[in-house]
Amino acid sequence: MLAGCATKMPEIDYGQQALEAYDRVDAIIAKQEPVEGAIGLYEAMARALKYNLDEKIEEASMLYRTEQMESVRLGMLPIIQGNAQWGGRSNKAASSSESLRTGTESLEPSFSSPQQGYTADLTASWSLLDFGFAYIQSQQAEDELTIARQQRRKVINRILEDVRTSYWRAVSAERTQQRLLKLEADAIQALGKAQELEQRGRVSPLVVLAYQRELLQIQANVQKLQRELLLSKRQLAALMNLSPNERFSLELPSRSEVAPDLPGSATQMVLIGLRYRSELAESFLRRRINEKEQQLALVKALPSFTSVFGLNYDSNPFLYNNQWQSYSARVSWDLMSLFRYPSERDAAKGEGNLLLARENSLVMAIMTQIHVARARFIRMSHELRTIRLKHEVQSRILQLSQSQANVGFLGQQDLVKEYMTSILTEVEYDAAFADLQNAYANLYASMGLDNFAFDPNSGESVTDLAARLEDHWTEQAITLPEPPKRIPQLDEQIEAENSASMSAVGGQGNLSDAEFQKRLQAFLGENAEQPDSVTDPDADIEDETDDDAARDESLKQGNDSDVSFDRRRLQFQNGDN
Repeated sequence: MLAGCATKMPEIDYGQQALEAYDRVDAIIAKQEPVEGAIGLYEAMARALKYNLDEKIEEASMLYRTEQMESVRLGMLPIIQGNAQWGGRSNKAASSSESLRTGTESLEPSFSSPQQGYTADLTASWSLLDFGFAYIQSQQAEDELTIARQQRRKVINRILEDVRTSYWRAVSAERTQQRLLKLEADAIQALGKAQELEQRGRVSPLVVLAYQRELLQIQANVQKLQRELLLSKRQLAALMNLSPNERFSLELPSRSEVAPDLPGSATQMVLIGLRYRSELAESFLRRRINEKEQQLALVKALPSFTSVFGLNYDSNPFLYNNQWQSYSARVSWDLMSLFRYPSERDAAKGEGNLLLARENSLVMAIMTQIHVARARFIRMSHELRTIRLKHEVQSRILQLSQSQANVGFLGQQDLVKEYMTSILTEVEYDAAFADLQNAYANLYASMGLDNFAFDPNSGESVTDLAARLEDHWTEQAITLPEPPKRIPQLDEQIEAENSASMSAVGGQGNLSDAEFQKRLQAFLGENAEQPDSVTDPDADIEDETDDDAARDESLKQGNDSDVSFDRRRLQFQNGDN
């Protein structure tokens, strides 16, 4: 018997489980719409929302919470229990009676029930205390379902942010991959030639080493960009739930695409973030669940009232009524619950205080995230504009260098260096635009905005869902929803800050360089940390001109060391010609 009660679970075949898991995921990918043509930003978003497995987890969590809520609600209904029993005995259930006064037998042995028989009953009982428990717990379950929805919103926000970031980095990588490879190859080739010249001793070692240092710096920058951009396409494929070995191409938007504008003022964005962030909504719901927990502690201390109604049947032929109805009512009270209530109430209040403290910390964190995301977006906008100007200047330098090299005024080594610098600035321009798009995605994620007017899992095709997303992000999302209002002067403050924001960043296309820099510096002084240097480009050019004039004056005064260095540099430049 003891051996029969012993249990031993069979061991899991982990190899077989691995194969089944692989086949299961492979079957999920096979059911997706195939990729046809180059993938754009909004198609990538649509595929991520429709097929991303992290979102499927939250969808399953919502279904689980829904079923759980329905199960708890059934606890408010009365208990209906049916019983049927058959029984018998080996002899008659006979009995006799004895007189209480005389002590003599007053009735010969007799029986009033058969040797075999069966009974049946159907009883409904309803407890007021159980009803109160179930009612409060159903409200808690409904809040848990809402929390699951908020967690799904959070995952969707994160997915969209990651898709936008990975997409623009993948675009930058796809557009610049060949140029980066060529740039690194040119740098290695030029480095080899420089080392060959150093070994021949035709040029001063100091000049050669300085040139090698510049080439190695360019090569290091190339490798850094390759490292940052190499995995972006694989990350994008994972977000869209594509097979890791599936090859696909991306649409390559023009670099002339206008950078997104700042959506609103700091005050407006903070209020919207506090209204729409899923983490804060979850905190509100957790506190409301805790309030219900305090109510449960009180209900447990109350007396219980139970009513019972039943239908009964007995096959005993000696009964005059074989069928009858029964009813009863009972009041019970666990007096020890009165002693437990204070501690249970205090424990629930302590949890509520903990939730409130976490919520206060969360509010501050959200406000900080929005301000940081806003300052980062402003800085990235400024950096993108600076890198674009740098790219344009470098393009002009390359054209002038090619012209001077054609007439023999510039050495081949310097021409190669300018060519590599030009490619590097072009790659940096693409990377800066990708970083700006990342900052833009982070800005919306910090506010928790996903105010779609449709369900991503409504069964629509990827094409239709991509069209809806494009309409949302290009037509609707550019206008922020109305923030919650309580302060009378809030509208005026938001309007003033909006005007300042749009003037500083959004309207930069109609401003001169000097005016843009001036307004941006004033805006950053109020809303973010001061940039390291925000100056007038014309002033920079004048400073460089003054530096050149001072350098010429120094040469005229007989700075022999500089003249000697320049002569050795010219000798090095013409060494390969």
